[in-house]
Amino acid sequence: MGPPSARYLIRVNGHLGVTFLSAFPRMAGERRGAETVLTGVLDQPGLFGVLAEIEALGLDLLEVRRLDPQ
Repeated sequence: MGPPSARYLIRVNGHLGVTFLSAFPRMAGERRGAETVLTGVLDQPGLFGVLAEIEALGLDLLEVRRLDPQ
């Protein structure tokens, strides 16, 4: 049994449009300055899937952070 689901914040460089954001259905996207911030609750396989999709799309990953449960 893997670790429980957690809320994550993932920052990527650039503004992602609707088409790119649709690749991350379990994440909410928000523009912040020159970046897009994705947030959502993921289990470990879900997190790895999102990271693999970011790589496959050639996006510039800036940060992955596990957020406090609050």
